[in-house]
Amino acid sequence: MVTTTNFRRINGSDKKKTFAVGVVGCGYWGPNLVRNLKGLPNCHVKAMCDLSEARLKHMRTLYPDVEGVTDFEHLLNGIGLDAVIVAAPVRHHYSLAKASLLAGKHTFIEKPMASSSAQCEELIEIAERNGLVLMVGHTFLYSAPVRKIAEIIQAGDIGEIRYINSRRLNLGLFQKDINVAWDLAPHDISIILHILGEFPQVVNCQGNAHVTPGIEDVTNISLSFRHQRFATIQSSWLEPRKIRDMTIVGTRRMIVYDDLQTHEKIRIYDTRVDRPPHHDTFADFHYSYHYGDSYIPYLKQEEPLKVECQHFLDCIEEGTTPLTNGRKGLELVRILEAASKSLENAGAPVTFSESGDKPSSLEREGTGRVLRPEPVAV
Repeated sequence: MVTTTNFRRINGSDKKKTFAVGVVGCGYWGPNLVRNLKGLPNCHVKAMCDLSEARLKHMRTLYPDVEGVTDFEHLLNGIGLDAVIVAAPVRHHYSLAKASLLAGKHTFIEKPMASSSAQCEELIEIAERNGLVLMVGHTFLYSAPVRKIAEIIQAGDIGEIRYINSRRLNLGLFQKDINVAWDLAPHDISIILHILGEFPQVVNCQGNAHVTPGIEDVTNISLSFRHQRFATIQSSWLEPRKIRDMTIVGTRRMIVYDDLQTHEKIRIYDTRVDRPPHHDTFADFHYSYHYGDSYIPYLKQEEPLKVECQHFLDCIEEGTTPLTNGRKGLELVRILEAASKSLENAGAPVTFSESGDKPSSLEREGTGRVLRPEPVAV
């Protein structure tokens, strides 16, 4: 069963301690993290780290009070940080996060957590051994729409979930080290795992690489769960329109979530179809279609990334486990590995063990083809 999480309200009334934080990676997503961290009352962004002098120069024009460094080792050991945010390319997540944890820093890693499940397991072990908070940036779980959807499902308003269909499509941004499934699908997978509250039994994935050989730009993932429930995830960098929607079909009602809508992101449809329990002849057999009203629930406007960053600091202060902890990040990477294995085998199913620990037909190291990890100096 899905559970909801209450997050501390972002204000200064209950501030206890200010944490010194450094952000690694100032490319696409790092600046958004810096901006949100700067807006938190108990956060002191002390440093930003990037290999590009040009990016650091630009960031310093926006935040002149934040030190800009190219030396990651200096960031870890020469500035006095409590926590590190890793927003570098995926191939560097493991090495940067490992160095951060070994230096005694609470660590936040953008999605996906690492390039393989083996790397995720090692990071989790280091964090637990050293009593450090390890959190993964599954941002949508901190958004008002997803939190409302979880609340509606937990209340039983839509009945039992039958299936979920998700689409995350746009033109670009093309990645060089990961395919579109590793780039876009983590958002949808994290939402699906959260609202279903369980790990899939089988993963299938099909796709094609149209632009860059060996890196799929269009994929379709199917996740099969217990009780005949399943979810489909379509991801693409080759669509003329930007689409971010998810349909959740229940036995009583249905939810449509369109993240591109400004004010009406969720609509609940009082719609269903029932099969007659008994019939004597074919003429007596009729499906019952119910078409009721639809309604739009109220959502409080709040930036999910800011809520997520505050949650990270709250977990450090209170010594609690994040909603999107390292084990949640590991689950997601295991599914992505299974999808990669299925891709390599023309969409053949990859079945997980009953415990959900490992795919029965997947090598522990990951695929190596979709991700090409490179060493990074720390």
